[in-house]
Amino acid sequence: MAQGRYTIELLDPAKHRREEFDCGVPVLSDYLKRRANQEMKAFAAACYVIVPDDDPGRIAGYYTLSATTIELTRLPDTLRKKLPRYDSLGAILVGRLARDLAFAAERIGEKLLLSALLRSYRESQQIGAVAVVVDAKDDPAAGFYQRFGFLPLEGSRFYLPMKEVPKWNPSTGGD
Repeated sequence: MAQGRYTIELLDPAKHRREEFDCGVPVLSDYLKRRANQEMKAFAAACYVIVPDDDPGRIAGYYTLSATTIELTRLPDTLRKKLPRYDSLGAILVGRLARDLAFAAERIGEKLLLSALLRSYRESQQIGAVAVVVDAKDDPAAGFYQRFGFLPLEGSRFYLPMKEVPKWNPSTGGD
């Protein structure tokens, strides 16, 4: 695929061709095809897709956002000292993030993550969330998230303090 322009928008089953999506990881491809719309209808997750402007029905990738919490005791002392003394605090979970194999050279994963971070940052100003949380499926995914400053939380779970998000999103006031 040639480098192109993309739009990120909410999944619309009437518009987006989910059946064509293949990221090479069956559980992630199947989620988009079979469960994403149901979870949106149940308000369990919001699914955003990235589509090429020249083929807006084709899904190049997607991510989901939902609410989660972080136990205060799981955070390092340096961060914990700056936060309210609750047992747990609100956070935003990027539950799934995947790119179609046909778009491997397009840096779709980065575009998706930056969109998820910006959207999370904006929402945190409305409802309060101290971090963005991700679950890495494997070592390459963990490395991908760590390149964006995500820190280990527990097991395959990583977090990025919300105050760090502007560094990755110039429109939020970062560099």
